[in-house]
Formats: sequence, C-alpha cells, structure tokens
Amino acid sequence: MTITAGSSEVTTIKMAFCPRGGRTLIVRPDGSRGVVRREATIDNTMIKVIARGFRWQRLLYDGTYATIEDLAAAEKINPSYVSRILRLAYLSPVIVQAILDGKHPAWLTRRQLLAPFPTDWKEQEQKFLAQFGT
Repeated sequence: MTITAGSSEVTTIKMAFCPRGGRTLIVRPDGSRGVVRREATIDNTMIKVIARGFRWQRLLYDGTYATIEDLAAAEKINPSYVSRILRLAYLSPVIVQAILDGKHPAWLTRRQLLAPFPTDWKEQEQKFLAQFGT
C-alpha cells in the first residue's frame, strides 16, 4: 500500500523478521524468504539438534545408556530436554532431507521443531512442509 503525504510517499510492506542462526531473515506473508538466493539456506542449528537426537537415540538403542535419565546425567543436561531432542530422531525423512538441503520453509526454526508434533510422517509433512509446497 502506498500513501502520498504531501511530497513524500510511504509504502507499507507486510513481513516478519525471524532470527536464523545468528542472523535475521525476512519472511513474506506467503512464507517465502525475503532474499532470493540460488544456493540453499542451510540452518546449522537445526541440523545439529537433529543430529544430536539421532545420536542419543542410537546410544539408548545400543545399550550405552539404559534410560533417558542416565543419558541426561552423562551429558550433564536436563532429562526433559533430552526427551524433546530425542523426538527429532522420529521426524519424517522428507523433513530431515529438506532441512539438510536448506529447502524447508523460512518460518521453520529449531523452536518449532522442538514443539510437539504428530508421530505420523504424513501428518508431520503436512504440518511442516505441505503448505509451502516444499
């Protein structure tokens, strides 16, 4: 929307600013990124937290740690945090690949990944990817 006030014009553009790995990213109302680049926008923070979830799941599965509490004590972190991160090992492979390739929606951050999500992969993909055609 452009408003003319005397000899100057004011243009209003809807956008949101999302912190992404130490930098701010502009997200348009349609969910697209503000800066169009040819290369993928890879979010190392999300990749690291997903990798940690897979590693912890493997440590529990192979018997290195018997419980989440044992794992949390060894890592010197809270068991509830370990539980939230462990869920990421059960993300749909399509979502994990989109994040690794930097092709996930701009609004999707580590914070959204750690919020509760469905266990069914198709439902996860609808929640995280489908509305943006990723």
